Amino acid sequence: MILGTKSDAPKTRGPVDSRGYRIFRIVNTVVLLGVVVVTLFPFLNIVARSLSEEAYIIAGEVTIVPRGFDLTAYKLLMSDAMFWTNYRNTVVYTVVATLISIVLTTCYAYVLSKPQLKGRPFLIGVALFTMFFSGGLIPNYVLVTSLGMKNTIWAVVIPNAISVFNLLVMKAFFESLPSELEEAAAVDGLNTYGILLRIVLPLSKAIIATMVLFYAVSFWNSWFAAFLYMDRQDLLPVTVYLRNLIAGATSAESAAADADKVQAAATLQAVTIVLTTLPILAVYPFVQRFFVRGVMLGAVKG
Repeated sequence: MILGTKSDAPKTRGPVDSRGYRIFRIVNTVVLLGVVVVTLFPFLNIVARSLSEEAYIIAGEVTIVPRGFDLTAYKLLMSDAMFWTNYRNTVVYTVVATLISIVLTTCYAYVLSKPQLKGRPFLIGVALFTMFFSGGLIPNYVLVTSLGMKNTIWAVVIPNAISVFNLLVMKAFFESLPSELEEAAAVDGLNTYGILLRIVLPLSKAIIATMVLFYAVSFWNSWFAAFLYMDRQDLLPVTVYLRNLIAGATSAESAAADADKVQAAATLQAVTIVLTTLPILAVYPFVQRFFVRGVMLGAVKG
């Protein structure tokens, strides 16, 4: 008997998409493209405004293409040594605050993820209470001042060290990890700190990368705490510097004192947004790549 060749075997066809599913994919693609356009347009408009002349901005003729290319506002900002001092402060505050927040949030969330912990409901309740209630602006100011943290980095870092939302997200992630891993590590002789450092954290790279991104963006954009607790110009972050610059450039007194600032007043807000978001936009792709890699390394294979 002669066996049929491979080419003689009947060809199997893959599943054919239904008409409804094809329509859904088309509609879904169109909707997502619309979301992308709506999301990108404000960013492109801000960049175009930061590079355009004031007259075109006032006339409303700037969309996503710069009109009358002008770098006056950029020159005004970058020629000031205080701008770079405040920019350095922002970098330092963000790095230190993010590091402290990640350590505290990770430790607190890991503790709360243990059902056998005594007093666990009370600790969760304390965290949730601070999510809905606060002491108020004046009591917080009095507390920070009485602790000697005014005009220091700790006035920015300590009051906002733990975000309850991030804490609960991290707690839920730790609860999703298989308890058998920690039990096996305990049998092998690891204590609680060893389990956290050698077992849990390597599997938590995805959530840690996400928390780093959330905290870094929050501290980078924060300005009110520094505006409230710091009196010295050389200690302010760049967000407060740019906020003061915009306020000064748009005031009548500033208009009479400095004609260059008046000329760039219409573009200062756009330049502010560009310069404050550019570092985060530059760092985000690297954090995102680390996030994807952390998801793969942290996967539990059955």
